[in-house]
Amino acid sequence: MEPFRIDIPQSDLDDLHDRLDRTRWPDELPGAGWSYGVPLGHLRALAHHWRHTYDWRAAEAELNRWPQFTTTIDGATVHFAHIRSPEADATPLIMTHGWPGSIVEFADVAGPLTDPRAYGGDPADAFHLVLPSIPGFGLSGPTREKGWEYRRVAAAFAELMARLGYERYGTQGGDWGAAISRELGRIRPENVVGVHLNLLPGGGATHEQSAAELAALSPEEGRRTVASWERAREFARERQGYADIQSTRPQTLAYGLTDSPVGQLAWIAEKFHEWTDSADAIDRDRLLTNVMLYWLTGTAGSSARIYYERAHAAYRGSPPEPSTVPTALADFPRDNFIPLRHIADRTNNITRWTSYERGGHFPAMEVPELLVGDVRAFFRTLRS
Repeated sequence: MEPFRIDIPQSDLDDLHDRLDRTRWPDELPGAGWSYGVPLGHLRALAHHWRHTYDWRAAEAELNRWPQFTTTIDGATVHFAHIRSPEADATPLIMTHGWPGSIVEFADVAGPLTDPRAYGGDPADAFHLVLPSIPGFGLSGPTREKGWEYRRVAAAFAELMARLGYERYGTQGGDWGAAISRELGRIRPENVVGVHLNLLPGGGATHEQSAAELAALSPEEGRRTVASWERAREFARERQGYADIQSTRPQTLAYGLTDSPVGQLAWIAEKFHEWTDSADAIDRDRLLTNVMLYWLTGTAGSSARIYYERAHAAYRGSPPEPSTVPTALADFPRDNFIPLRHIADRTNNITRWTSYERGGHFPAMEVPELLVGDVRAFFRTLRS
């Protein structure tokens, strides 16, 4: 394991500014709003802020407050932050981001989780945090060979935790991080004490339920099931294009996103707009720092490949394999899919399920206090 510090050459920042200055903007239909994609005015304003106000060096310094390292696992570079708690008996916890996220997602939760005493919390709730970048993403990218789907990532992260000397630990994640975190618990039940998720892989409705199927459920679960199917159908009809492209032609997409910073910005900013609880849920400088980790590392294509690898894996289309590890779900209302308990219980050992009234796909950035509270509460039950 080698110590790592982010230190982007000034020439890379100068190149970014030059490209932003020379952006070739497309036309736009009048009154289209968000229905055709990111509105021109919205993206122009965000790009102007990126070029003239955003301070990468300040963001870089903030990230470098975390001790960071790189190591090679299964032929891939794995970058990670390792933030040890001042509480010696803290619970080790590996938190994994998704797409289009990064370790930037955890900037507002790392402090309260590692040092609850400093934030008015109970020191017994402290965690030693491991925050890896998924192979192919940002500072863990690009990958150099085929096959880096989420199961391989989970195996690599199991090895990472072993190298760090953690024999018993928890996992947490959303989006791809949820799939990886759950899989890590499934394959290492002797090591993982609990799995905390803010998205449940395979836990939503996959078809329209018949009257008989709905009648077998409680009234509330029946209502959620209908809503889950409607949201899944709307997502497939209106929002799934990015995933279809990344699952089939990630290399073709990579040319545009790697060459155009505004293209990369639009590809990511659209998701942060659509998948959050409100338009101002996430600070735009934090959003831009997340975009920078894709832009500066040129990993638009390699991060997209996780979709391709999953779509072409031998297990594609199969339901999740059963996991015996105690599992918690923090259910946020504006996430992409509505999870269903009667489906979740088929393949998961659900011991905590909490539905919140606000929050979306990026709770660590949108509602960090809710996510921190839920993580603490779940792992507290595993200590008692």
